This record gives sequence, C-alpha cells and structure tokens, in this order.
Amino acid sequence: MKRALIIAYYWPPAGGPGVQRWLKFVKYLPQFQIKPYVYIPENPSYPIIDKALIEEVSEEVAIVRFPIKEPYRLASSVSSGQSDTISKGIIPSEKKQSIRQRLLLFIRGNFFIPDARKQWVKPSVSFLSEYIIANEISTIITTGPPHSLHLIGLGLKKERPGIRWIADFRDPWTTIGYHKKLKLTPFARKKHKQLEKQVLNSADQLITTSFITKTHFEELTSKPVTVITNGYDDISVEALKLDSRFSISHIGTLLNDRNPEILWQVLQEIVYEDTTFRSSLQINLIGSVGREVIESLERHRLTQFLNLKGYVSHDEAVRSQRQSQLLLLVEIDSEETQAIIPGKLFEYMASNRPILALGPRGSDVEQLVKETNTGRYHHYDEGEALKQTIIAYFKAFMGGKLKSHGMGIQAYHRKNLTKQLSELILE
Repeated sequence: MKRALIIAYYWPPAGGPGVQRWLKFVKYLPQFQIKPYVYIPENPSYPIIDKALIEEVSEEVAIVRFPIKEPYRLASSVSSGQSDTISKGIIPSEKKQSIRQRLLLFIRGNFFIPDARKQWVKPSVSFLSEYIIANEISTIITTGPPHSLHLIGLGLKKERPGIRWIADFRDPWTTIGYHKKLKLTPFARKKHKQLEKQVLNSADQLITTSFITKTHFEELTSKPVTVITNGYDDISVEALKLDSRFSISHIGTLLNDRNPEILWQVLQEIVYEDTTFRSSLQINLIGSVGREVIESLERHRLTQFLNLKGYVSHDEAVRSQRQSQLLLLVEIDSEETQAIIPGKLFEYMASNRPILALGPRGSDVEQLVKETNTGRYHHYDEGEALKQTIIAYFKAFMGGKLKSHGMGIQAYHRKNLTKQLSELILE
C-alpha cells in the first residue's frame, strides 16, 4: 500500500467547508491502496468548531500533530473579537470598518505573507523532512488556503527532491477576491505573486477545484493541472418532511459583499403583489451572516419572514438542505468569483431540492448548474427573469410539484472524486 502525507490546516474539530474536502478524501483513499497520513497543527485557532466531525475521521488514517504559533490568538486578546470576525471571512465594507479593523487588515495583508500561518512553515519543514524518510512516505500533498502550507511543500521538495509533491488549491491564490480587502502594498502584492509562481513551478502536480483556475494556472506553469472539484458524500438521515412553508434557504456564511440586494428587492415586490406568497414565504439563513445583509433585509421589510439560525453542525446543515423547498446559492458579482465553486453546491445537488443561484456571468457554477439540470442560475442584471423564476417555483410549490430533476450528479460523489485523486498519487 502506497503512503501519502496530507499537510492540512483545517481538520476536525474545525467546522466549515475547508475541512470537508480532505476529511472525505482520507475516508476513501485506503480503498484505492493508499495509506493516508495527515499532518495538522497541534494547537490551531479555528474560527468555527464542529465537534460532530471528529466522529467522521477514518480509523485508518495516521494523524501527526505539530505545534503552531497562532497570531490570531494575540489579536483576539486586544481587538474585542474583531479579529475573530475577520478570520471567519466576514469583513465589513470599507465605509463601515473601524480604525482597529483597518489596522488588523493592513497587518494581516502586509506582515503575514502569504497568511497568518507562515510561522508554521520552517519548523514543519524541519520536522517533516525526517518524518517522511522514517515512515517511507513517497508522496506529500499540501492543501490551501492557508497557502502558507504550500510553502511547507516547497521547502520539503528542496530538502527531498525525490519526493512527489501534489499542491491542492481549494481556492485561487493571488486572484482571490478578498486580496483586494487586505490593503496590500505593491511589495506585498509582488511577494504573493513570486511565492505563487515558485509553488506552481516546483510542485509535480497541481489540483484545482475549478476549471477557470485550471486555465489561469496553465498560463503560469507547464506543470500538469487537474480539476478535482469538491463533492458530496452519503449521509444517514431520518426520513424528512419538506417545510410546509415556501422556504428559501441559504446554508453557509453569507458575507457582506455577497449580499444579494436584487433578490431582496424581487422578494419584496412579490410579497407586495401576492398575498398567498406573503403568507407562505420563509427565508432561512443558516450560518454566519454579515450585519449589512440583515440591514438590507430590514430595508426591504423582509425580516418578518426571516429565520436566522446561525452556525449549525454539518449534519444539521444537510438536514436543513433536504427539508427546504428551495436552496439559495449566492456569489459576488465579479470576475474574481467566476472560479469559486462553493462546496455546498454539490451537497445542494445531492439533496434533490431545486437550486436558485445568483452570480457573475461565465462562472463555473453557472456551467455546473446547467449541466446537471439542478436549478436556475441568474445574473445580477436579470431582476425580471429572477422574479419570474421565483414565481414559477412558487406555483410548483403550491401544486405540490416543486422538485429537482438532476442529471449526472453521481460523478461528484466523494468516492468517485477520490478515485481521480488516487490515480495522481499512484503515478
């Protein structure tokens, strides 16, 4: 059985989407004759905790822990929780940022390159350089963000040139949207690009979760780039009844910049025009929600329909997906987000509930929703079309006929995706 070491930051009890990808890969890798070792921080600072995920860790995985210095802990002690908000990705708009938040963002962007976990790189390289030899590990896999973990791979490749290194990018690096919020100096931007180039040209194999990112990377390197998207897994849940109300549910973090003003405007119009719709509507926001999103709902007089749950366990999130009448997927309307495929998209697909997606033109999500016939995708300048889609979904709901008609979803099952990964490891 071949041995592979996965270098990861997010691991149970961490919650959120970042942990799911490798938790599931590790579950299925032994079925493809690969023994997984997972290297993680001994004392991490996770912004979200989901202890239920600990039970999903495979008994066949060898866990290797090593201490890490976490600057977010120090920041939290002096910033009244504002660093916790930033670490979760909820960054206020420029006009609403406090002086302290602006300072934290500047420090994060310019003193911690590529990210706040950079201090884990050198000690990890020193420790793992001997560990991989002692344990006869032939392949290492780094997964980011945080992209500093790719620098561990870079260091190990220099120390042990014969090792096979696969760099897995769950999100892009220098083209990710939040880079614009970090108040990067020209020096910092240049440094990010230099590090990205070094990683892309030193790894033996690159993996991306999106097709647009693959195309971008292929312009920067001659190394092979393979797309292995996120996916869904089987989960045992009791038979669930659908919500009795016309529930539109968004599961996951809803950032301020992702606030879908056009959707709230359309819903306000339908509520005003249709009393039956008004008596049936329910808006479920399950996960961390930016304050500006709540303010927008208040302006559009929709808070009476709002069910605000906050963060829930992954199992409960899946149950909510399967009970909802309609699942909402929202992405920022920008060129940078065309390559973002939220992990929840695939769980949405597997829930057999219709998806209502809103995002930029030409995105990977748009293509996937259309190819799998799992819902409707609208752009931000399609207010009237969006309105007609919601009305059509509501009529189907009233007739007891609202359902998904997905096709080809099995390709995104975690086991099938792990088979693709195993073929790269076994090369």
